[in-house]
Amino acid sequence: MKLKLSNTKESVEKEWDHKKLGRELDLFTFSDTVGKGLPLWTPKGAAIRRTLERFIVDEEIKRGYQHVYTPDIAKLDLYKKSGHYPYYKDSMYAPIIIEDEEFMLRPMTCPHHFELFLDKPRSYRDLPIRYAELAKLYRFEKSGELMGLQRVRSFCLADAHIICTKEQAKSEIKNALELIDYCNKVLGLIKDKDYSYRLSLGDRKDEKKYFKDDKSWDEAEEILRSVLIEGKSKYKEAEGEAAFYGPKIDIQMVNANGKEDTAFTVQYDFVMPKRFKLEFINEDGGKTEAVVVHRSSIGAIERIIAFLIEKYKGSFPTWLSPVQVKILPISEKHLDYSEKIFKELTDEKVRVELDTRNETLGAKIRDAQKEKVPYMIIVGDKEIENNEISIRNRTGKNSTMQLSKFIDIIKSEIENYQ
Repeated sequence: MKLKLSNTKESVEKEWDHKKLGRELDLFTFSDTVGKGLPLWTPKGAAIRRTLERFIVDEEIKRGYQHVYTPDIAKLDLYKKSGHYPYYKDSMYAPIIIEDEEFMLRPMTCPHHFELFLDKPRSYRDLPIRYAELAKLYRFEKSGELMGLQRVRSFCLADAHIICTKEQAKSEIKNALELIDYCNKVLGLIKDKDYSYRLSLGDRKDEKKYFKDDKSWDEAEEILRSVLIEGKSKYKEAEGEAAFYGPKIDIQMVNANGKEDTAFTVQYDFVMPKRFKLEFINEDGGKTEAVVVHRSSIGAIERIIAFLIEKYKGSFPTWLSPVQVKILPISEKHLDYSEKIFKELTDEKVRVELDTRNETLGAKIRDAQKEKVPYMIIVGDKEIENNEISIRNRTGKNSTMQLSKFIDIIKSEIENYQ
């Protein structure tokens, strides 16, 4: 049974609830004029998002994924062909009529990627083909189910579709789970503590919801189960949680309010290849039907950021922090030296701010601590005289060093995801 996330005003926000911290840290906002469930990212929130997006694209390309771009809108016929319409009709936006044709904001990416595959004949030598995309998707969630960044109407999914032979499917699923575990490790998420596996099965009795093919369901479920068992992963089985076109492994997380939700998914699909005639030329020169592995590495960017805000209670590791360094000149006469430091750090691609307000040093330090900035650089007469910088981290530890040494330290933290 799915746990629905409440958006009621009566629900008490925990101190580390991402909705509360998101406001306090100025990461994102919502506007009734723009529309419910449509997040607006501030410069600080956008910095976190951009960092995650660059990380996952680079990592996926390294692992053999081909990143693509496909449109946010498509003809309704595409979703009828895939079968998503009418299965997910209630969570889709209404069709848009243009020149007597019906279009829709896309709720998922897979049909677009299948059309890419069908652009030309494919050989068994081409497989597996791993299409990946940071895809903007649009789904209509009821107002009462919207909740901060965890349940929205517009989101960006780190999505991928692996088109492969039946023999390759198991290893591709295993590799997808290894990627997910690696990403979670980089993000500081611990298996069986911060996230857990769920094997989501179909309900064979529900022929309206699930594609009728017991043999294929048995094969697909056994492949997913064997990958989990061989990987010595703890998991729970949940009947009726599969998609209509196949079973899946869901990676579940729990938010600050104790509600469980799916963060990432790996799915075995034996239906779409039939609907789209996803075939390849086999070794004998004939045609063989492919299988599809649907996979999301870090899930929806919005949702994973919500989990990370709560995981770190806003005190992100240096590489993810929207502002990594704040320079605090004690007075106006220290501005020139501070600006020199600012330029050197900016040139090294460190996210840095210079606090030029006419405030006391104590006030500037308190504000930087509230913003949970990892490092503060304090600039006064002594620092200028010695051509050094004074460093204060957000835990209150102080040190003095050359700027070049500090640059080496912080760049190492950023490059090593610390």
